Amino acid sequence: MDSIIAAIALESGIAQNKVAPTVALLDDDKTIPFISRYRKEVTGELDEVSIRRIDELLKLFRRLAQRQKEVLRHIEEQGQLTQKLRDKIMAANRLTEVEDLYRPFRPKRRTRASMARDKGLQGLADYILNCPPTANVQQEAEKYINEEVDSPAAALQGARDVIAETLADDPDLRQAARKISRRSGVLVTKVKEENKESVYSMYYDYREPVSRIPSHRILAINRAEKEDIIRVALKQDQEGILQMMMQKSLKGGPPREQLTLAVSDAWKRLLAPAIERDIRNELTEKAQTQALQVFAQNLRSLLLQKPLKGKTILGIDPAYRTGCKWAVVNPNGMVLEIGVFYPTPPRSEIDKTRGVLTRLVETYRVDAIAIGNGTASRETEHVIAGFIQQASFPDLAYTIVSEAGASVYSASALAAEEFPGLDVSERSAVSIARRIQDPLAELVKIDPKSIGVGQYQHDLPARHLEESLNAVVESAVNYIGVDLNTASPALLAYVAGINAAVAKNVVQYRESHGPYQKRQQLLNVPQLGPKAFEQAAGFLRISEGLNPLDATSIHPESYPLVTNLINCLEADLQNPGSPNLRDKLQSADLKHVAVSLEAGLPTLNDIVEALLRPGRDPREDVPPPIFRQDVLTMDAIEIGMELEGVVRNVVDFGAFVDIGVKTDGLVHISEMSVRHIRHPLEIVSTGDIVKIRVLKIDRAQKRIALTMKP
Repeated sequence: MDSIIAAIALESGIAQNKVAPTVALLDDDKTIPFISRYRKEVTGELDEVSIRRIDELLKLFRRLAQRQKEVLRHIEEQGQLTQKLRDKIMAANRLTEVEDLYRPFRPKRRTRASMARDKGLQGLADYILNCPPTANVQQEAEKYINEEVDSPAAALQGARDVIAETLADDPDLRQAARKISRRSGVLVTKVKEENKESVYSMYYDYREPVSRIPSHRILAINRAEKEDIIRVALKQDQEGILQMMMQKSLKGGPPREQLTLAVSDAWKRLLAPAIERDIRNELTEKAQTQALQVFAQNLRSLLLQKPLKGKTILGIDPAYRTGCKWAVVNPNGMVLEIGVFYPTPPRSEIDKTRGVLTRLVETYRVDAIAIGNGTASRETEHVIAGFIQQASFPDLAYTIVSEAGASVYSASALAAEEFPGLDVSERSAVSIARRIQDPLAELVKIDPKSIGVGQYQHDLPARHLEESLNAVVESAVNYIGVDLNTASPALLAYVAGINAAVAKNVVQYRESHGPYQKRQQLLNVPQLGPKAFEQAAGFLRISEGLNPLDATSIHPESYPLVTNLINCLEADLQNPGSPNLRDKLQSADLKHVAVSLEAGLPTLNDIVEALLRPGRDPREDVPPPIFRQDVLTMDAIEIGMELEGVVRNVVDFGAFVDIGVKTDGLVHISEMSVRHIRHPLEIVSTGDIVKIRVLKIDRAQKRIALTMKP
């Protein structure tokens, strides 16, 4: 275990005295949000990112340790395990290194080399490897003629087969060849059918060094190859690798003809294809990791968009033939009325639509209109913008809402359970309205990979994608906290320590016994025991309960500490956030208080922050969605025009920005900043409001190039 902790510390750059207690907490089934928030003294105040990195490396190195054990056992069973080999295997810190060391001992299917050994040609192979340059190899080969070997030429061929496999299995040589290929290899692509049209035209005749090719191009090339559009090959430094192999194979003296032939065969037949697979697998794995990170960061930004609290919203799910379904939702997310109008072709009932809109705004005092960005979105937007300009509702505005995943949610069992009397498009209209009221609460109902804010997510390993995105949702939910008396089961299921079954029980208990009055009532919920309570309690809020601390992020285990702190400051806890309490907390010497109360300073700092800003939502600092009262068309924009837009998606090569026309514009990474940046996420996140300038317009292709440079 000590070796694993040391390896994690070395790989992550985190001190061992922080890694070890963090690993102990993880092994005790403590969740990552809980550890990062409520065990700061134990971990040395590691943040969630660092703890997740430790968790990933812990799993990786434990898999490595397990594989090392298996390999040692297999080699020992063959009677070939030496102390030197054991040390090498145990010193390996990558699975590929362990597999390279095991390769010579791995049971193989029948190969040319194994057949040559069966014919007794191992001795001739050893002779060729070790004989002096002046030796007569042909004469030596004659000694190996037997019933299965009919000539010196056949004997030499078999010996070369043995040498080729020996060289290809040599772990040091294999790693050296892989290193050269990583450094100097070039990925080359060629189209299979000339004049074939596809979105992959840039890869019809393309080459780029593997050391520099970006992740998004790797995934694009892989997809084009999978769709049988292109051929892909790795051009390697054959001359340099053959020279390296000869130098490592020679025992002294000039190169020998038979050895040269064997080395060439080892490379071309055995090593080159294997190294190409290795390098391409490495590139793909690296690209997938990058894509996962981009998707995860985009998703987190989307989940943490600012909620529009206290507003009545009219949500519209646009369509043509079947009409636009709409739903009026009150500030608490309750559906007030649902219906359909037909402002779009073929019916184009614009006057009737305006009449319905007038009635809805007057009856329910609608504050804003949310329009889904799917089919018929812009046609619907024209009608809504015209209505707002002509109507006498000066504060009324609209916004375009991404409806990615809305159809997935609307057709799900969860949506059917929540709205059993509504059809799919009506549920979608409700979801669109709620997305701007509380993006997090609504988006957690959707499978994260269906939200559509990544790059090549459909090409990523399903299990890794699901694990990564679920971790992001879990992190976001626990970062914000959850209202215990309003949260849906879908939202509660992401709270630390609570699974889907327990989340349903929490809601059922609330429905049966009325609103929760204190956190301790959670212990009465079926299947929610002390361990789950410890993990979850701090992330669950009760806004008007019996104990004012239940409305804060302070964990119940720290309530006695809060009491001692308040007594020490001679303050009153009944009104957290009051000027009297705030003044005393802000003027307190917390280092001195921590010593006198025998408390951890990080926990004390968090308690004070929670008491100073009770009920604070971290999303308050995020800009609200952009609301418009008029519509912008593709024909209306001009080069040089300065606009404000919403970042809809961030990818490796730039960001797509909604500027109010049907097509999102692209800000290429080179147009994001006057300084060099390595990735667009250094500058923008999904949901950001950005000021941009129109750089190029291709109306035929419906493409808009934007710049963020001054």
